[in-house]
Amino acid sequence: QLQLVESGGGLVQPGGSLRLSCAASGFTLDYYAIGWFRQAPGKEREGVSCISSSGGITNYVNSVKGRFTVSRDNAKNTAYLQMNSLKPEDTAVYYCAALRLSLCFSSSWYAYRFDYWGQGTQVTVSS
Repeated sequence: QLQLVESGGGLVQPGGSLRLSCAASGFTLDYYAIGWFRQAPGKEREGVSCISSSGGITNYVNSVKGRFTVSRDNAKNTAYLQMNSLKPEDTAVYYCAALRLSLCFSSSWYAYRFDYWGQGTQVTVSS
């Protein structure tokens, strides 16, 4: 079964940190770009970050630049989203997705149709 599984979400106070993981099973991530998305209640899904298959190209939405860092470890078949200086407006369900295409250089990478999606993990930033 081909799937992505996110983990690492939770409740954190403003200013805190979380690291999300996105583990693939049933296929290798080596040739896939990974996108991180989030969706807050009542809002449209938003592309947060993208990392190329090699990890050499990354892209971030302006609201998380300088606070979030995307990375990957292809040997572990896993991608990560390190989130620091979290704000209440970061509260959302976070999803990872994989697409076998070089797209992270594009400012509209989030508009592509990704092949695989995880089930999502809740991130809540609140005092």
